Amino acid sequence: MKLTRILSVTALALATQLAQAQAWPTKSMTWIVPFAAGGPTDAMARDIADKVGKQIGQPVIIENAAGAGGTIGAAKAAKASPDGYTFLVGHMGYMGAGPALYKKLAYDPVKDFETVFRFPDTPLVLLVGKNSPHKTAGELIAAAKAKPGVVNFGNAGVGSTSHLIAALFAAKAGIDVTQVAYKGAAPAINDLIGGQVDAMFDQSNTALPQVQGNRLNAIGLTSLTPMPQQYPGVAPLAEKTLAGFEAATWYGLYAPKGTPKDVVQKMHQAYIKALADKSWTTRMAGQGIHLLPEAQYAPDAFAKHTAAEVERWRKVVTDAKIQLD
Repeated sequence: MKLTRILSVTALALATQLAQAQAWPTKSMTWIVPFAAGGPTDAMARDIADKVGKQIGQPVIIENAAGAGGTIGAAKAAKASPDGYTFLVGHMGYMGAGPALYKKLAYDPVKDFETVFRFPDTPLVLLVGKNSPHKTAGELIAAAKAKPGVVNFGNAGVGSTSHLIAALFAAKAGIDVTQVAYKGAAPAINDLIGGQVDAMFDQSNTALPQVQGNRLNAIGLTSLTPMPQQYPGVAPLAEKTLAGFEAATWYGLYAPKGTPKDVVQKMHQAYIKALADKSWTTRMAGQGIHLLPEAQYAPDAFAKHTAAEVERWRKVVTDAKIQLD
């Protein structure tokens, strides 16, 4: 009798969840962005949320839950109800490198979330000042090998994308560089322009105005393919300098573990339909954002990418001895 009652309750819960998934969405949904409004992650999230919301037929509300490098917002999303109305805008920092960077993390990027879809990537650009003696990435590496620890790289803060990519670059090139952490990308860029630091990695979309404005030189791309429209004449690092080198700031949409699969699929399908808008994707490409093959946007592919990135950055962070509280 007791077993029958348990089975009945379980069946009722499953039936209720299925019915809710079939009716979804009946109201607006929330995307948690773990950074302050106005930054690149927030801007991309709002742009994609607007397009997806129109396909879904319900508005998407952006909730900014900043702090601790994005981990506060990610933890909040992990604990949210898996009802299909709360999602997390994930980023390589707190969803890829987070487990290695933080001694105590209130969530597991792989185990505590359902992957929904991956955003287009944002490659990075290796930048130097206009008066830099290093005209190519090869020359910069040669200088660093000649004088270990003398060449310095500015970054947006300990554990930031620019910090992590520089650490990966140094490891792959076999060089010892000095990392100079700033409170954000803007002051780091300003010191690079002023010649206080030697080099820096910055996202291709945010670096573009500085390069086009003739304030900085781009000497390498972290993408595997060139970006001739945005960075003419700038070769990928993998092409001439470091074979196989590839990195990007990646983003994507996650849902709390247990969110109905049907909801995940509907959200993914809405996103794919939104990407069919060529005027939108052309605009993104023009801003230095790298569109991916459609298969890489899918939930399963994004899940594999997340798991692989957690392991990749664990090694980089450990080897570079990067640690946050």
